[in-house]
Amino acid sequence: MRKSEYALWTLLVLAVLAAGSTMVGLARSETASAANSEIYRQLDLFGEVLERVRADYVEKPEDAKLIESAINGMLMALDPHSAYLNPKHFRDMQVQTRGEFGGLGIEVTMENGVVKVVAPIEDTPASKAGIQSGDLITALDKEQIQGLTLQEAVEKMRGPVNSAITLTVVRKGVDDPFDVKVVRDVIHINPVKYSVENDVGYIRVTTFNEQTTANLQKAIEDLKKEIGPKLKGFVIDLRNNPGGLLDQAISVSDTFLDQGAIVLTKGRNLEETQRSNARPGDLTDGQKMVVLINGGSASASEIVAGALQDHHRATILGTRSFGKGSVQTIIPLGSNGALRLTTARYYTPSGRSIQAKGIEPEVVVEEELPPDLKAKADQQSTRGEANLRGHLKGEDEDEGGKDEEESGSSSYVAPEKDKDTQLQYAIEILRGTKTVTTDTKKKAEAN
Repeated sequence: MRKSEYALWTLLVLAVLAAGSTMVGLARSETASAANSEIYRQLDLFGEVLERVRADYVEKPEDAKLIESAINGMLMALDPHSAYLNPKHFRDMQVQTRGEFGGLGIEVTMENGVVKVVAPIEDTPASKAGIQSGDLITALDKEQIQGLTLQEAVEKMRGPVNSAITLTVVRKGVDDPFDVKVVRDVIHINPVKYSVENDVGYIRVTTFNEQTTANLQKAIEDLKKEIGPKLKGFVIDLRNNPGGLLDQAISVSDTFLDQGAIVLTKGRNLEETQRSNARPGDLTDGQKMVVLINGGSASASEIVAGALQDHHRATILGTRSFGKGSVQTIIPLGSNGALRLTTARYYTPSGRSIQAKGIEPEVVVEEELPPDLKAKADQQSTRGEANLRGHLKGEDEDEGGKDEEESGSSSYVAPEKDKDTQLQYAIEILRGTKTVTTDTKKKAEAN
């Protein structure tokens, strides 16, 4: 009898569990079905609007342009860095990451319907013409940008080599818009430049493309040989570096680290979390390092600065970085181009989010402005990621999206090294004539 009772109770428990599972499954199915029904209803609405436009618009529209604009509108509503790349733009992007492309030489984003300069690329037509980080471009050859997508505006800025384009610029601190004529050229990006500053090796990294790590490692080896035993250390200059390839940011960081995490990337789901680790081998043999950043240092630059800061491998000097702490994945769409989609946030090894916040340097040194710019110091201030319309919210950001500490920082860099306040301060730290103390971490006095 007892065995029969056990068997009966076992069957009852299994039946209850099966019924519960069925009910949960049905509930989930109903929720998913309701969500799908809503999506289908919205797609029906889109189809109806599309047909109305095709049938009744005053001029016959191009179907392909309508669909592309609709896709771009959807992606732009997500954040400023997601976009659709048509086949031509996708090819252009692939060429650009290889380090050579045609154009003006500026990293841009869209803000309030106009093009905002994140940073001009060094030694390109744009930088030589005086375009600065934070500039707003409102018109191209006197035609207003308002109403164009970012990709359409970028397409208009490209053109035949040696052809000129006039950019109408609005600059903070300057009362009226002004025009800047820029002559297009083939942009050859040398991502790494270096020089000997007596007993200090100076390395300027301008962007993170496919050539960056190899060129950086060559620069380190050349400087070690040229300076020899008197080498005091390295200055790594990431100021106004708009970023680039994530894998290059990781390998550049790995060049200076022996072990530990470099960057953590976290997607929407837990299983999408990834951790990139350093491999043994510091190419500088543990030499002292100072990394320079400012308001134009973004994305990959912030990954490098954050990794070296968290591992206490370098002193970070300058002003707060831009605050772009999101990862964009390029998803090819066959012959239809590609999708650039924000798929993850990245974090420093200690778990700090940089999104809409940036890297705060240990030694804050404001670049000394020349007399003619001191009266209009605000024009050199770059607004950060937190100021971009529709940006991905930072983890500590309030509902209004405003935080006094997320307002960006100066992006001015003196053209002459002897007048470069931040560079000279970094060299003195490496030589031991200036020390990093608690007071200097709060606010360094450049003198």
